[in-house]
Amino acid sequence: MSVAVSTSTPLPPASDTNMVTSTFSLVDYVVFVLLLVLSLAIGLYHAYRGWGRHTIGQLLLADRKMGCFPVALSLLATFQSAVAILGVPSEIYRFGTQYWFLGCSYFLGLLIPAHVFIPIFYRLHLTSAYEYLELRFNKAVRVCGTVTFIFQMVIYMGVVLYAPSLALNAVTGFDLWLSVLTLGIVCTVYTALGGLKAVIWTDVFQTLVMFLGQLVVIIVGSAKVGGLGHVWDVASQHGLISGIELDPDPFVRHTFWTLAFGGVFMMLSLYGVNQAQVQRYLSSRTEKAAVLSCYAVFPCQQVVLCMGCLIGLVMFAYYQEYPMSTQQTQAAPDQFVLYFVMDLLRGLPGLPGLFVACLFSGSLSTISSAFNSLATVTMEDLIRPWFPHFSEVRATMLSRIIAFGYGLLCLGMAYISSQMGPVLQAAISIFGMVGGPLLGLFCLGMFFPCANPPGAIVGLLAGLIMAFWIGIGSIVTSTGSGRAPTPSNGSSFSLPSNLTAVTMATLMPSTTISKPTGLQRLYSLSYLWYSAHNSTTVIVVGLAVSLLSGGMRGRTLNPRTIYPVLPKLVALLPMSCQKRLHCKTLSQDLSVDTAVFPEKVSNGMLRGSRDKEAMDVPEEGPAHQGISPTFILQETSL
Repeated sequence: MSVAVSTSTPLPPASDTNMVTSTFSLVDYVVFVLLLVLSLAIGLYHAYRGWGRHTIGQLLLADRKMGCFPVALSLLATFQSAVAILGVPSEIYRFGTQYWFLGCSYFLGLLIPAHVFIPIFYRLHLTSAYEYLELRFNKAVRVCGTVTFIFQMVIYMGVVLYAPSLALNAVTGFDLWLSVLTLGIVCTVYTALGGLKAVIWTDVFQTLVMFLGQLVVIIVGSAKVGGLGHVWDVASQHGLISGIELDPDPFVRHTFWTLAFGGVFMMLSLYGVNQAQVQRYLSSRTEKAAVLSCYAVFPCQQVVLCMGCLIGLVMFAYYQEYPMSTQQTQAAPDQFVLYFVMDLLRGLPGLPGLFVACLFSGSLSTISSAFNSLATVTMEDLIRPWFPHFSEVRATMLSRIIAFGYGLLCLGMAYISSQMGPVLQAAISIFGMVGGPLLGLFCLGMFFPCANPPGAIVGLLAGLIMAFWIGIGSIVTSTGSGRAPTPSNGSSFSLPSNLTAVTMATLMPSTTISKPTGLQRLYSLSYLWYSAHNSTTVIVVGLAVSLLSGGMRGRTLNPRTIYPVLPKLVALLPMSCQKRLHCKTLSQDLSVDTAVFPEKVSNGMLRGSRDKEAMDVPEEGPAHQGISPTFILQETSL
């Protein structure tokens, strides 16, 4: 997702023509318009294909018939957008290649969702991730999770539309509100009419455009400075190639441990429990296809990270031979890449337009995912449970209206963002504050059978309070100091390559010569540990409250909502060790009593056996095949 806002150097106003270094040619405009037209055409094709016969399942989950390839590219595009295109090269240009080690976190950050979260969500036949919270806890927890997610996305989606348009206007003179309105309207139309299938296939097209745009910059840039070998030599001579920094201090902005392990929690908050990604998993034909799509994201993420880092190194080598102008050196860091591209591709008609198309492909994929996921949770979690007798036609029409409404709200939030001034940084940061607590809420439910609804609600509130306390404290401290951060630990400039990372990067305080102490020290916690810290807070507080309130005593626990951690770990041990531990897991032969555990039905409600007799309609489709055996856990002492 895109953020083009500096915490130290404000972006110039749109009317400041002195900052314009290049203007678009007619060919550039044609390339850019072609992106919008093709994106709209793909969306409208899927909207009008079968118009009038669409069901709510087709609109929100693409009828659960998507293959792993388009789902994988859509997963990548959702959180791989303008922030990586603008942010990662700037990070590498200014601080070196230490950020490259974030790729180490992708392995566990995608392996855990593939084998923990996807099986549970898929086998429960969910539409919204927050339905899980009602199955595991109760309706109040589900509503709390849904409202938190909606607050997170509504605050952020206006910024994600406005900020890159503002940066582009400042550098190229591209009309600010024309780009905002065009993107917002195009995205709203194809998302509302075409549903998830249209969003996924436009994501595929836009991902290819993003790859192509970045590849062109790498090829042309490296050719101008003497090849990638020369680029690497120049970077090495100037100390830009970083070694492995093994400092375990969590208050150091980027170390190997911070990137490789703190990044895992951020990946889990994005690819494990975020509704935009869960919805794509659930649209797959089978559970195996969903898992394979998660696997396929791993090499794609690595390629994208490498491309962003290479652009940063090429940009550094380029400006060693062709020094920046005065206005470029005074620009915000998030504008560096745009200045570089305009310098590099000047005189090559069409290529600047291709890069802008690349940039705005990221914005389109991100915004469309936000619209679709918001419409889904609003419909499934807040409307259908209370109005279960909606017909398919009315539900489909209402879902489209909700998506259109969120599109208009996004344009309104973009306008509000333009009026926010310094508060804009806080609005950006709010997104990152919420990801960790939501991750902690789902982990509390899946891994701890003793957790109960009061513990879940209190734990979520504690996690949100902790997140906002540290986050707002960091912003206030940074703003109050009035000092610019230094490269060694100045994380407020960083625009990393995923959603949580970029939003949390704006939270980090400015570095001072004296080492901070007390609360100042807490506020300097590396943004990469925020998800881990806040999710842990939810789990610890939630468990404490659950144990004090009697745990699950007197409540029924649906075993399908629990991940069997202990049996899975014991199964990895040699058979001799398993016999010594005397642990049992009863499985395969035991089924779930539907009189006790409610089942999911298509109207967003949960029902028991009494309702089942009146509604005994067999569910069809590949999504409901191969239901897994239920694990009944028997806690034993080791």
